[in-house]
Amino acid sequence: MPDGATPVGTTTLVLGVGNPLMSDDGVGQRLLAALESIEPRLEGVDYVDAGTLSLLLLPRIEDCDSLLVLDAARLGRCAGEVSVLSGADMDSFLMSAACSVHEVGLRDLLDAARLTGALPSRRAFVGIEPARVGWGASLSPEVAVAVEPASRLARALIEDWRRESAG
Repeated sequence: MPDGATPVGTTTLVLGVGNPLMSDDGVGQRLLAALESIEPRLEGVDYVDAGTLSLLLLPRIEDCDSLLVLDAARLGRCAGEVSVLSGADMDSFLMSAACSVHEVGLRDLLDAARLTGALPSRRAFVGIEPARVGWGASLSPEVAVAVEPASRLARALIEDWRRESAG
């Protein structure tokens, strides 16, 4: 298989979650745009602005082999700090009381996928600790600076998944 080619039937769904009218809560969409713009573009990757989520996304999750979620994440770290949670660690975070409104919707969405037997085994959450969540269309300086390195981290994760699928 040519280097960088997507194995047949392998797809990665990337969800950018959040509300861009609530300052740092909109970082998921910013991460999504930054990740999507990295060249060369990857085939077999579906980039979706998931907003504040909906169960209407369930069929897309059921059809993917790998799931990557991008969002703000309150993990008690310094503002702008990037975190990656994979598999069971992602599931544990989504079950915690520290979740935002979007992660509760994400938890419901992933629970529905689990019930249908379609929860992707390769799943991860890339989150940036917000500095502020309130009315405003711009990111805080700490979070804005973290977008580029977080998008590169997300890209590396997708590339690792692709290598696993090819191997």
